[in-house]
Amino acid sequence: MKKINFKKKFNKFSDLWSPKVIAEMNNYQFKLVKIKDDFIWHMHDDTDEVFIVIEGEIFIEFEDETINLTSGEMIVVPKGTKHRPYANEEAKIMLVEPIGVVNTGDQKDDLTAPNDQWI
Repeated sequence: MKKINFKKKFNKFSDLWSPKVIAEMNNYQFKLVKIKDDFIWHMHDDTDEVFIVIEGEIFIEFEDETINLTSGEMIVVPKGTKHRPYANEEAKIMLVEPIGVVNTGDQKDDLTAPNDQWI
């Protein structure tokens, strides 16, 4: 059992849209990621996805609405829901999702990041 400091972990990387694993619990991974600008439209057929905003402001665009999240807020995106996250300025977020989930879901793109990148 080790204490994990988010600020120290975020200081270990600078790349955007590339989730870094910081812990596992059962079959779930906790991932930190820095985001800025646009991501791609995608969905995850087999799992819900949790976005927790640690620092900054993000937007999750859905087919019929856009939800704004700021530091200290979170959202659960249900499986099978098409969505597109973005941030106007760099934001720091945590994702909670099952091991092996691809960040771009059902799409392959230049923003598809490798899995299991630990920091």
